[in-house]
Amino acid sequence: MPQLVQVNYTKYDGTLHWNLRMRRLGEDEHGVWLGLPGGSVMRKGHGPDVPLAVAHVILFPRGAWWTAAFNAAPRETEVYCDITTPPEWVSPDEVTMVDLDLDVVRKRKDGDTRLVDQDEFAEHQVRFGYPADVVAEAEAAGRWLLTAVTQGARPFGGERHRWLDMVDGAPS
Repeated sequence: MPQLVQVNYTKYDGTLHWNLRMRRLGEDEHGVWLGLPGGSVMRKGHGPDVPLAVAHVILFPRGAWWTAAFNAAPRETEVYCDITTPPEWVSPDEVTMVDLDLDVVRKRKDGDTRLVDQDEFAEHQVRFGYPADVVAEAEAAGRWLLTAVTQGARPFGGERHRWLDMVDGAPS
């Protein structure tokens, strides 16, 4: 039976943000890969289930200030990177990180890649009192991701196909 991992994104004040249970697919030089088939669900905080129409995998890198979701076709957003604190493995079956608002997204159709949610990041710097080092790390991760995702650098090239192929019903 595949190992399930509880994935908990929180906000800086500790409140639960996006959370879901995913299947452990494996590890490589980029980090730990988890996956879910289409038809699965996730939750925002303690809210109702949010259905996921297509399969996706999430990469949890070691020591980096981001996570990356890779969505199967036909989802419009091919790559969705959350700028976060480095993922912390509380146990082998639970990972948690603080969502720091900024995201880098790449569209499937034309490869358009953007850094988004700068307004939310600015608002939350004040609201939650992000320390200067957290702001600097988040901004640096956003710049690095924007370049890496735009250029299709590893792991943002074809690596996702191997992992998506492990998830039932996941045409990549």
